[in-house]
Amino acid sequence: MTARLRKLIDDIAGSFWVVPALLVIAGVVGAWGLVVIDSKGLVPEWSNGWLYNGGATGARTLLGAVASSTIGVAGTVFSITIAALSLAAGQMGPRLLRNFTRDRGNQITLGIFLGTFCYVLVVLRSVRVPDEGAFIPHLAVSVGIALAFVCVATLVYFVGHVSGRINVDTVIGLVSEDVRDVMRTLATDDSQPSPPPPAFWNGAVPIQDDRRGYLHQLDEEGLANWACEHDTAIRMLVRPGDYVFPGAPIAMIKPPREEAAEAIRNATALSPQRNSSTDLLFAVRQLVEVSVRALSPGINDPHTAISVLDRLGSALCDMEPLRLQTGVSTKDDRIVLVVPHVRYDELVGAMFHMIRQNAAGKPSVLIRMIEVMTWVVSCERDPARMEAVRKHADLVMRDAERDVGSPSDLNDICVRHAAFVDMIAEGAAGLSKA
Repeated sequence: MTARLRKLIDDIAGSFWVVPALLVIAGVVGAWGLVVIDSKGLVPEWSNGWLYNGGATGARTLLGAVASSTIGVAGTVFSITIAALSLAAGQMGPRLLRNFTRDRGNQITLGIFLGTFCYVLVVLRSVRVPDEGAFIPHLAVSVGIALAFVCVATLVYFVGHVSGRINVDTVIGLVSEDVRDVMRTLATDDSQPSPPPPAFWNGAVPIQDDRRGYLHQLDEEGLANWACEHDTAIRMLVRPGDYVFPGAPIAMIKPPREEAAEAIRNATALSPQRNSSTDLLFAVRQLVEVSVRALSPGINDPHTAISVLDRLGSALCDMEPLRLQTGVSTKDDRIVLVVPHVRYDELVGAMFHMIRQNAAGKPSVLIRMIEVMTWVVSCERDPARMEAVRKHADLVMRDAERDVGSPSDLNDICVRHAAFVDMIAEGAAGLSKA
């Protein structure tokens, strides 16, 4: 249930409709409350000079104009924005449209327009001409006029906000923030227990799952407690972000327990789409996708790819004091649960493989890739991590020797690779040779 609750919270947080719906409700409730205050004569006399003092016909005309203009502007502006985002998605990837729907500024803007529209409708229905038993909610009408000015200011804000959000550098910055957030969530600065040897799972029984979809949430603590209570050990075969195939084994258990399948089902929540909140590799691949599209022949924008490489290098530098979790849970000094977690070499591979493969014959991108790796190893002194980065620097060098035809460009890449090797050997002292 914890996993399902977390998934529900993630879904609500990423939904476009929650904030607008709350503002619409606030508009309706606020209009009803102000009309009640007006009808009971609770408006202080000192405020009369500041409130609307026209007749019922004028109030209806004014409120009708506000209602029609707010809903019309909201529909037109968001239609144009969706068209602009569709064009931007062709360059940066359709998955990045989620950044638009999750953006609080966009949600609040739509909510203000729709909330004002609903507010004005509720107030409008309470205005009565003398033939109907004259009633003019002066306070509510005045607030409606003020909300119209708020909508004007919001429109100005929204135009500037959206034009900045579809800028490629802004998108790269937002996605890189997602990468850092997920990285901090999955990393730790404490020592982690090592996974057991493969022989530990000899005789383990597979557990099938008939569901399908991406593993969105996994309640590791709850599943570990269950395994401890039932004196067994579970090895998950999937992690958040992996696709669960119907009928395929989702875990191994030793010794087997009858309720294991139900326990795993209760500890997992699946989704039809991948989500970056718990899936570090997906967050990285979103950033890599921007770079790969920029390197395509139709766009051919190496500067965007270089900007992505800078953000990826920055994320690896942030990793220096942290350690990725091993996914091993122990209770009472024994292993009860093992979940496959992202390894450092796997993370580096997700960052650089696709960019290198698509940057063949582009010396500027290859040069920057090696420079970024040089800065990474300048602050990372863990031998295993440096070796993982060196593997990719060597791959870049070999690709350059095969694909770069200009001797001058190839020499520049060789110089950067030599500086990288010096950095690994000498640390920060190698900067003097760069």
